[in-house]
Amino acid sequence: MIIKQLSVFLENTTGRLNEVTQILGNAGINMSAFSVADTSEFGILRMIVSEPETAFSILREAEFSVKLTDVICLHTPNEPGALARALTILSDESVFIEYLYAWSMDNKSANIVLKPDNIQKCIEVLQAHQMELVSASEMYKI
Repeated sequence: MIIKQLSVFLENTTGRLNEVTQILGNAGINMSAFSVADTSEFGILRMIVSEPETAFSILREAEFSVKLTDVICLHTPNEPGALARALTILSDESVFIEYLYAWSMDNKSANIVLKPDNIQKCIEVLQAHQMELVSASEMYKI
């Protein structure tokens, strides 16, 4: 259930994000999900890719500051309150979420990438409440 996420630190300059996508595309690596958070000086591109270790290596070779992080992906109905229910369960069990990002492809369901402070506890809590987690192999197919 653990998925490897790539985080790339980018200077806020024109074309830097494009450079990352070009490098990954040229290597045949697909981006399944991504999020960009920024400050005035830099951004963090977080992404789930088809070949995380390979992407890590080629981006490092291209002199990007890059990191691999363990995350999980929760699959929920795309309806009002679904995220709140999941976050309430986690909060009630003292699982802290450092960040998350989400998307819906069909308006019926949503996928939520979570970075908890304790990934094993988060998995156990969600599974105990019959919440659906997406496997790495399923994630890379999305």
